[in-house]
Amino acid sequence: MLNKLVVVKLNGGLGTSMGCYGPKSVITVRNDLTFLDLTVQQIEHLNKTYKVNVPLVLMNSFNTSDDTQQVIRKYKNLNVEIHTFNQSCHPRISKDSLMPITKNCDVEKNIEAWYPPGHGDFYQSFYNSGLLTRFVKEGRDYCFISNIDNLGATVDVNILNLVLGQANEQHEFVMEVTDKTRADVKGGTLIQYENRLRLLEIAQVPKEHVEDFKSVKTFKFFNTNNLWVKLPAIERVLQQNALQLEIIVNGKSLNNGLNVIQLETAVGAAMKCFKGAVGVNVPRARFLPVKKTSDLLLVMSNLYSLKSGSLVMSPQRMFPTTPLVKLGDNHFSKVKEFLQRFANIPDLLELDHLTVSGDVTFGRGVSLKGTVIIIANHGDRIDIPSGAILENKIVSGNMRILDH
Repeated sequence: MLNKLVVVKLNGGLGTSMGCYGPKSVITVRNDLTFLDLTVQQIEHLNKTYKVNVPLVLMNSFNTSDDTQQVIRKYKNLNVEIHTFNQSCHPRISKDSLMPITKNCDVEKNIEAWYPPGHGDFYQSFYNSGLLTRFVKEGRDYCFISNIDNLGATVDVNILNLVLGQANEQHEFVMEVTDKTRADVKGGTLIQYENRLRLLEIAQVPKEHVEDFKSVKTFKFFNTNNLWVKLPAIERVLQQNALQLEIIVNGKSLNNGLNVIQLETAVGAAMKCFKGAVGVNVPRARFLPVKKTSDLLLVMSNLYSLKSGSLVMSPQRMFPTTPLVKLGDNHFSKVKEFLQRFANIPDLLELDHLTVSGDVTFGRGVSLKGTVIIIANHGDRIDIPSGAILENKIVSGNMRILDH
């Protein structure tokens, strides 16, 4: 079954939201390994263990393509066949005139005027690259698509069994969903509409219904963006011109103050175009995205160990949920600053909730348990001393550890 699989990682994003340059996939997340390193390790382990050849396909954007091509050279001696292709490049539209903000088609000379149109562009760009046709001819049947920054999105043979099992040939599209918590209120959800399952994103919800959409009771699941899609079915849908994706209107302000509109689509929205599309409720462990430094704190900590490129929750953690962590934007939002504030990553095994705000640093061997809130007011600084154990504590004010 694995020889019928292709693994696709969406690799179009930059690390700018975390203060990094270049593709997000080259940010170091654990043991000096990047998102891309971990992904390649996972596939190599899979290929060695089962004596198969599962190829890795990276969908880049014009922002990440050149850097990614340089990086993947280092994997050439590994047991992983890596392919890349670029998603499309669309012109940004002026909010006032509703016209493209440039007539110059040279992207490199006018990069601010262009954008990659969301991961819904995957299907057409994959087809245009020639890779889809090639894989179908090779007898490959399914692709597993996920975001490169979701460290939980590994190849699960149980799900592959579901999608490729003889009795389930009709499932052309399988979306992994997981139980929604209050931290996931903005995640896309599944709805039944016109006798079909569809993906509903928050951007498509009228303002007066946004609170209903966010309700954990009304919508119990959300989309992890881990998708299993039948390759010949993608070919059929595109050839029949049947791929109808809802357009998401995304407003942005450029550095020069110009208000622009980006028209984007989501890869999961294609669900309604395929036969027998289903959602599969998966454990939370399959959704481990690193969007902020608060996520980075969790994946770098002793909550997880690394096994063949996959993060595994420590058996010493008494409950399966991860702690809720909120780190202040001013001092922790950029990776470089974040790393400078920790002599090493604290012990989080018994942590439920952590809030840190202001100028706070952590010494070596700190242990955080239960609910810990540390707030340094403006102009104050708090240094948590090495070896400190904070359990259900609120720390505020000014606390400096002076060297004698």
